[in-house]
Amino acid sequence: MKNALAAVLLMALGWANPVLAQDKNKVDAQPKAEAPAATGGIQSQNIMDVKPDASSDPDYAKQSNAERAKVQPGNNAPMWRQVGSGVTGYSSLPLSQAPEAGNLIQPFVQYPGSRLTNAGEAWRQVRNNWLIPYGGALLLIAVGAIALFYWRKGPIHLHGKETGRQIERFTAFERSAHWANAIAFSILAISGIVMAFGKFFLHPIIGGTLFGWLTYVLKNLHNFAGPLFAVSLVIVILTFVRDNLPRKEDLTWLLKGGGLLSEHEVPSHRFNAGEKVMFWGGVFVLGLIVVASGLMLDKLIPGLVYERSTMQISHMVHAVATVLMMAMFLGHIYLGTIGMDGAYKAMKTGHVDETWAKEHHELWYDDIKAGKIPAQRSASAPASGSTVQA
Repeated sequence: MKNALAAVLLMALGWANPVLAQDKNKVDAQPKAEAPAATGGIQSQNIMDVKPDASSDPDYAKQSNAERAKVQPGNNAPMWRQVGSGVTGYSSLPLSQAPEAGNLIQPFVQYPGSRLTNAGEAWRQVRNNWLIPYGGALLLIAVGAIALFYWRKGPIHLHGKETGRQIERFTAFERSAHWANAIAFSILAISGIVMAFGKFFLHPIIGGTLFGWLTYVLKNLHNFAGPLFAVSLVIVILTFVRDNLPRKEDLTWLLKGGGLLSEHEVPSHRFNAGEKVMFWGGVFVLGLIVVASGLMLDKLIPGLVYERSTMQISHMVHAVATVLMMAMFLGHIYLGTIGMDGAYKAMKTGHVDETWAKEHHELWYDDIKAGKIPAQRSASAPASGSTVQA
């Protein structure tokens, strides 16, 4: 132990030894090798060249990137300060195709639900902190409410016996328009749910590779189904707008909740107040918002400047409208399939039994009996039985 400590001390004091000092002088006397000439390309910065007191210069904060590099090599703070402030740099891309090509970072904004930060980060905060959790929660609440209603109430059955006499509720054209819109909506809803929420419930099960291919296919289906949904939505609105105009009887229907929790429904015309709320709120207002924002995301509206902020705002509006629309349509899909006997048959064949019309849309049935509305509106023969006679 003592010998080791002595050796360390001798090594530490070795340069004071005359013999070792002579060896050091010999080393220093040897000519130093010249630094290799620069060969081009990116040269590494020597941290020893950085002047730690460079910030004492009164114009330190005003230095350009070239001036800063002379005193602090590798310090690109001036450049990134300009980038963060939205300064536009040079780009060879044409403005018509890439209007923001020279801007790496967007300027600061504050979207609803975000902090004051650059627009890209603000959009991510809105999406991740609001749209995804609360949108997903709303859809789960809607599904849970429907399941609870079905468990407690069950499907709505007819109280009376079917007569066999048929009333034409939907023509072939009306059903075609409805089914085209419904199929497009289903494709958009399923693909949108997977793209927005799939990483939470599908990705852990099927893995990254399969999930990647699935979302790629669904994204393309989403883009192609969008224009079909837009066209069919306009046709549906024009086709059914007349029978969805408000009437004074609708207020009674709304005040009594349609009688869904009682034994008998509140009398209504061809479409009850609940269906009219869905038509004007879900189909007309939300549907047109979804279509307009979707066409903007697809860059199909001419004359618009498609900057990142345009796409971010369009996405947020599109996401909110689609989630609300899907939540409303879940109730419509439920009542049109397993929630009400005969409802699916009406959209499949176009006809309903006289008893169904009387129990679910009594005022519409009365107008048919009075001859105000024809029981058979199309030229084709009824599905079965005979038509209702006035």
